This record gives sequence, C-alpha cells and structure tokens, in this order.
Amino acid sequence: MTSSYVAATSVDEAVAAMADGARPVAGGTDLVVGARQGKAPLPQSLVAIHRLDELRSIEAMDGALRLGALASHEDIAESQVVCERLTALADASAIVGSHATRAQGTLGGNLMNASPAMETGGPLLCFDATVTLHGPNGVRWVAVADLFAGPGQTTAHADELLTTVDVPLPPAGTGSCYVRLEYRQQMEIAVVGATAVVAFDEGKVSEARIAITALAPTIRRVPEAEAALVGTDGGRTAAEAAAEAAALAAEPISDVRASVSYRRAMAAVITRRAIEAAVRRAWGEVVPVPASPALHGGLT
Repeated sequence: MTSSYVAATSVDEAVAAMADGARPVAGGTDLVVGARQGKAPLPQSLVAIHRLDELRSIEAMDGALRLGALASHEDIAESQVVCERLTALADASAIVGSHATRAQGTLGGNLMNASPAMETGGPLLCFDATVTLHGPNGVRWVAVADLFAGPGQTTAHADELLTTVDVPLPPAGTGSCYVRLEYRQQMEIAVVGATAVVAFDEGKVSEARIAITALAPTIRRVPEAEAALVGTDGGRTAAEAAAEAAALAAEPISDVRASVSYRRAMAAVITRRAIEAAVRRAWGEVVPVPASPALHGGLT
C-alpha cells in the first residue's frame, strides 16, 4: 500500500522526491495493472507528475521531433508530423491497449516500463531516438538503444526522471511500419511484433532498419535482416530473406500466449508484413495502419 504521495509542480520537485525514494506516476496504466495482476505491489512512495504540462508537448526542432514524456499514445497517434514522417510510431501508438489506455498512458511510462512486448520501443529504436534523463546530479542523454537492460529494467538510475524523447526525422522518401500479432483482437499486447524502416536511392534500398518485439529479453534490432534488404529492390524475395533472418535472430519464450516454435514462425510472417508495408509507404503509397491479426486468425 502506498503511504506517501506528492503531486510535483516542477521537474526539480519530482526529482527531489525521487531522490528520497518516490516512484513517478503519470497515467499509471502499467503501474496499476501490474498491481492488480499481482506482478508488483504499488510503491510505498509515489510522486505524481501529471501536472507537468511542459512534458506533454510534441514539437519539431532542428531536424528532429521532441516528444514530452507525458505525451499520450493518443496524441502521438494523431500527430500529423508523426503520421507523415514517423509512421511506424503512429502505427504503434494507435494500437496500445484500449482507448482509455491510449488516452491516459504516456510515452515516458511505456518506455520506462521496459516490457519486451511494448509497442513504441521498436519504432523508437529504429528511428535512433534519444531520451533525456533528469537526476539530482544533472541531465544526461541516453540512446533508446542503450536504455533497455532487460525485461522491466532500464539503465536509468532510480532517481532519474525521463522528461523528453528526441527522434531524428528521417529523410523524405523513407517508409516505415509497425505490425504486431496479438492473442485476441482487442486490448492486447504483442505476441510478436516487428518494425521496418526503409529508404530508397535510385530504385534500391539504401538503408534498412528492422526491430523485433516480444521475441527477446529486450526489443532489439536485427542487423542480419537489415543487410538482407540493403541493395535490393525491396520486393517479395528480399522481404522474405530479411524476415527469415529476423526469425533466426529471435530468442522467443513459451508463455500463456504462445509457444517458442509458434513465435519463431510468426516472427518471419510479421516481419515480412512490416517490410512490405514500409516499402509501399516509401514509394508514396498511403497504407493504413495494418490490422493486427489475432493468434488464431489466418496469416500469410
């Protein structure tokens, strides 16, 4: 049971409370659900940061997009610049949990929860995002690639508050997509997920970034899959080769949602779907957020 609760009115006040052992809470979606499911009790001391409106902004600056840690998944999914330039992130934000979760849940909370099945991690990893951490000893910047240390673990110190996420805007003509497989077709987390980001030059893939979700202790990029795409036309043969490389790189587990063998097989299917949609978007085609197939639905 929580015995101490403070509503911070500034980042410094929040950090001071965290230095005394408080845990930050904003939307509270992961924290409350985890407590209800018996995964972890509520912390003894909480510092609410929902009043820090300066952390809700989404603004373009110097070739990048700065997302406040309190930006909701709904706000991100509806942002014009995210939809146009960081489409995979819009895909991911649009399918986080229920509508209530998307309205209340925050990007910062999602990242710091560090679930291997989180939706936004793959896109942010592929887009080379960097987070800003405020602590009692000052500010530091950590690449998302260096943030995840394991399931539910980050490299942030216990007294550091994530305040912003900076995402470099990719060049025009870059296509991206996030696709997931879920157990049921509502309010689920990914059984398998994949992010693809591709850019073309003179008809060939000049750059490719592939990340897999819910297939390893942390969300990770797959260099072998990326190499299988670069220099190709991005067609079906190349997409299948990259997808197979992603499946081979996976380290899935068996749990109540799916077995190791099923996850590995679906890793190839979901990765190929993400690549194909990203390629179509790179060529200027308007591709809606791909439907998230359910575990027992047909997949091709």
